[in-house]
Amino acid sequence: MLFPDLPALAAPDLAARVQHALDHKTKPLGALGRIEALALQLALIQGVERPRLIDPQLVVFAADHGLSRQGVSAYPREVTPQMVANMLAGGAAVSVLARQQGLALTIADCGVDAPLAPGAVDLRIAAGTADASLGPAMTPDQAQQALRQGSALVDRLPGNALLLGEMGIGNTSSASLLMQRLTGLPLVDCVGRGTGLDDAGLAHKLAVLGQALQRHAQAQTPEAVAAALGGFEIVTMAGSVIAAAAQRRVVVVDGFITTAAVALAEALRPGVLAACVFAHRSAEGPHARWLQQLGVRPLLDLDLRLGEGSGAALAWPLLTAACALLADMASFESAGVSNRG
Repeated sequence: MLFPDLPALAAPDLAARVQHALDHKTKPLGALGRIEALALQLALIQGVERPRLIDPQLVVFAADHGLSRQGVSAYPREVTPQMVANMLAGGAAVSVLARQQGLALTIADCGVDAPLAPGAVDLRIAAGTADASLGPAMTPDQAQQALRQGSALVDRLPGNALLLGEMGIGNTSSASLLMQRLTGLPLVDCVGRGTGLDDAGLAHKLAVLGQALQRHAQAQTPEAVAAALGGFEIVTMAGSVIAAAAQRRVVVVDGFITTAAVALAEALRPGVLAACVFAHRSAEGPHARWLQQLGVRPLLDLDLRLGEGSGAALAWPLLTAACALLADMASFESAGVSNRG
């Protein structure tokens, strides 16, 4: 597909004005630490001196994975539709956090191996990807469809902030494969325990993923990697990230799986990373390495490994605080407070 042009998020004049405003608030220079850097990033994403966050949308992209049939997860495949139903019923962690934070919650079924759940948005491509250890996870046409549907979903959503979530048994395996191929790191550095594999389960997972990488050794371009190794929810999410960045929406990245989608989006359309705020460092081992590879720092480190968008929701108040401080905190001059000598 043809990807939209991205706005120039690196704006030196705007950055200088926002930094000047931050430096002259009634506080010691830099005293709000990384919240100041966050405020500056939000201003640059939106292209304004006083960013505002309007109608934030938390989207959980859900799908099943053919690799799950190889026993790479501690949970059975049937958990994916069961958890989608739980989210729609309001009982999942992400449902609770979305309500608590005032986030609109959308569940997008990108390819769950069950009938479409009432209340889910229909972005279904197939009933789960094929087994990437035996052949391509999806066809090139399916990968392009996923990207288009992800982009179109953002066009239908209001607001100027997109928070990423995901659900899909086996999707840490797909994310690990994408990490290895996009970073070139050894596979062992890209694979974690997912939903709680023991040592034997982890060894089996490594063997299965090694087989998948060997089978798709010729898949090197981002488009080929997405089709050979991706998941429907991850590739759809990547399409949404590209569209959101093009529209100057703030993209809040959750954990390991959503980082895979953002890294894929960046490979497909360089520059989208500047629109992304990384919510937290997941307890899924490879996540910290990938964040380092991408050159980004997450806001939180709470040993989270749930996914669903839970970390993005927990980090959301920091973004609203950064905007409020930039907009409403007095300057030394306006408050009549003596500045540094």
